Amino acid sequence: MSEEVGSIVIGAGVVGLAVARALALAGKAPLVLDGEDHFGSWTSSRNSEVIHAGIYYPEGSLKAQLCVEGKHMLYEFCERAGVPYKRLGKLVFARDESQFAELDKIKARADGAGVDDLHFLSRAEAHALEPELACMGALLSPSTGIIDSHALMLALLGEAEAHDAMLVTGTPIKRVTRSDGLWHVWMAGLGEPVVSSPVLVNSAGLKAQALAHATEELDAAHIPPCHYARGVYFTYRGKVPFAHLIYPVPEPGGLGTHLTLDLAGQARFGPDVEWIDEVDYTVDPARHAKFCAAAQMIWPALDPEQLQPGYAGVRPKLSGPGEPAADFMISGPADHGCEGLVNLFGIESPGLTASMAIAARVEACLR
Repeated sequence: MSEEVGSIVIGAGVVGLAVARALALAGKAPLVLDGEDHFGSWTSSRNSEVIHAGIYYPEGSLKAQLCVEGKHMLYEFCERAGVPYKRLGKLVFARDESQFAELDKIKARADGAGVDDLHFLSRAEAHALEPELACMGALLSPSTGIIDSHALMLALLGEAEAHDAMLVTGTPIKRVTRSDGLWHVWMAGLGEPVVSSPVLVNSAGLKAQALAHATEELDAAHIPPCHYARGVYFTYRGKVPFAHLIYPVPEPGGLGTHLTLDLAGQARFGPDVEWIDEVDYTVDPARHAKFCAAAQMIWPALDPEQLQPGYAGVRPKLSGPGEPAADFMISGPADHGCEGLVNLFGIESPGLTASMAIAARVEACLR
């Protein structure tokens, strides 16, 4: 006999926890389920921890809208909840004049998305801010920042739990069925559903498509393909002479190997883009030479001996190699016809920045 709850959120990454908070504040008392032993074990703990400004995404796209909305919501939440962050700003640089056209495109997209604080820097102006950066010019994004993603997830969970949410980890899900107006969740190894609710949100990230395929009543035509892109980071052991985040112009599949700083000031370079068939977080030390070459494009004086393998993350992408970048997909009842069900597909970068805005959209489509 299953227990009925106000709502169910499957996946306890930063987006799932933001959704749980939004549902809890709306009085839907969510139960959050995650198959791992701790929340945020996948993509949410394997990224750059950057609060993006919203400058890269096509005008009118969900990524553009929700990144800009989410950025403001996130900074406000961090202030109120005491989540550590720094609004460092970032430079997107052109190595030579042939890349100025790419900077123009980024500026135009930013303007279209409502980002009004982006401005060009000449070579001299960029050098004045970052003397060690090898560039001919740059865009300065002052509203880009960094955040403690673990502290953010703790704060989201804490506020959700204060409004009747509950997190249960170590709960691998076998399938989801529907009857009597309720969604019923079946756990691996059990012969009957253990929890039921009129509301179910699939925020399973890398496994969102697999969970959707295991959801009876949902037409498979509403489940997009998923492509995995691994991004590796190398960390730098020494002190770096940079005060801002440093990004090249974007490359296919990602934003290019860039330099970010954590809240303690340690630098990391990455991520690169490697298309893989299965989730695999392996960091191959043999990639050192490639990372060193990319890092020296930013900082020619970098000491290769101080660059070391760090960690890897995997992005759940809806477009594959050579295809145009896909948007977020928030698939609700109006899309697939299943009452009370929302599937979140392709929530990659800028998912952390957009998390609270995504949550607001999810809660709105379940009213």
